[in-house]
Amino acid sequence: MADDNMQEKTEPATEKKRREAREEGDVARSVELPSVFVLLGGVCVIYMAAGFMYKNVVSVMRDCFSFKVVPNFTDQHCISLLYRYSAEFFLTFAPVMITVFLMALITNISMVGFQISWKAIGFKFNKLDPIQGLKKKFSLSSVVELLKNIAKLSITALLAWLAVRGELDRLVFLYDDSVGQIMVYLLKVAFKIFIWVIIPMAAVALLDYMYQRWQFEEKLKMTKQEVKDEHKQTEGDPQVKSRIRGLQLEAARKRMMSDVPKADVIVTNPTHIAVAIKYDPLSMRAPKVVAKGAGIIAEKIKEIAAESQVPIIENKELARNLYKSVTIGSEIPGDFYRAVAEVLAYVFKMKGKRL
Repeated sequence: MADDNMQEKTEPATEKKRREAREEGDVARSVELPSVFVLLGGVCVIYMAAGFMYKNVVSVMRDCFSFKVVPNFTDQHCISLLYRYSAEFFLTFAPVMITVFLMALITNISMVGFQISWKAIGFKFNKLDPIQGLKKKFSLSSVVELLKNIAKLSITALLAWLAVRGELDRLVFLYDDSVGQIMVYLLKVAFKIFIWVIIPMAAVALLDYMYQRWQFEEKLKMTKQEVKDEHKQTEGDPQVKSRIRGLQLEAARKRMMSDVPKADVIVTNPTHIAVAIKYDPLSMRAPKVVAKGAGIIAEKIKEIAAESQVPIIENKELARNLYKSVTIGSEIPGDFYRAVAEVLAYVFKMKGKRL
């Protein structure tokens, strides 16, 4: 066992191990890639639906801050306002929310496929262990993830600053503009920041996904002994299978030998091959091979035939052809009818039977 633990994991993971890992929810996925596509989809929808969203927001604001008369804020009136403004809010931002949801769903399915892992979402008592939780928090992977997030935020903040640095002088004079002009200007600045940020983020996300796949493949690698053990579990131990096959052959040989005394004739070549033939005109359409063998098995067939007084006829060509062409329990092919009929006619004449 110690030797197995010291073996280096050099073998690619088998399909069985990949399937088990997938059932556990262990797959190669990047958090960065969906983030990029979610941001891209959200910004594109905002760009296309900016006019519609602006009109809805302005309409709600006007409705909120313009009073012809002082409203009577009863409970029913407040509930009515909450329902109306919630509906307006959902209608205004529904395109963005739906797009973000679909982009996240499609991106994750594209990375790992669609499969619900009940084992991954199931409750596990070991997750409540504070010691194990601290180990995970201060593990190498957690530190790497923390450093990666800090670097990502730093780069994003730097790019956003570079994008808006030239707009600082313009911000001072926004108070002279209308609300609509301010909104349009802010959207333009937001798109400028997006253009500066999205390309580096996409590159980082692609590199992160490639790294996650490489790390996943390295984690799934197996030792040679693990591959052998899994093969034994899946296909069965070769020694056991060989033993079972041997027992099956032995049982089939015994059944075959039990049919030799029932045969009408044994055709030999004469030393190496023996083929037992049986024919009953009343129940068979054609003669059948009930046993055959070569070497020691042929000698055993001839020995049983002699004890059971089954005639043994020497016909080298016929014995060789039947041994090669006909399986045990099968009828004689038409090509050999004439030769077999001559042998059976001779045997039946000896026994005083008719063919």
